[in-house]
Amino acid sequence: MKNKEIKKLSIDELKNKVNSLKKDLFNFRFRKVNGQLESAAKVSLIKKDVAKLLTALNQKNWYEQKNIKWQSY
Repeated sequence: MKNKEIKKLSIDELKNKVNSLKKDLFNFRFRKVNGQLESAAKVSLIKKDVAKLLTALNQKNWYEQKNIKWQSY
């Protein structure tokens, strides 16, 4: 997921996306144990996306608490 796409999302959308990706990671772990996982690289990509989303979510929450307008650079 691109940073530009992430910055356009609202706080609620970010939370929903994080939950969705965490569910995907949970399912990937079971597939990996069962030997059904085709691409192990996809797991690391999803982890990176979760980290990006959580970072953006924390930034937006911080700006909201300080009553500063969110600026996407």
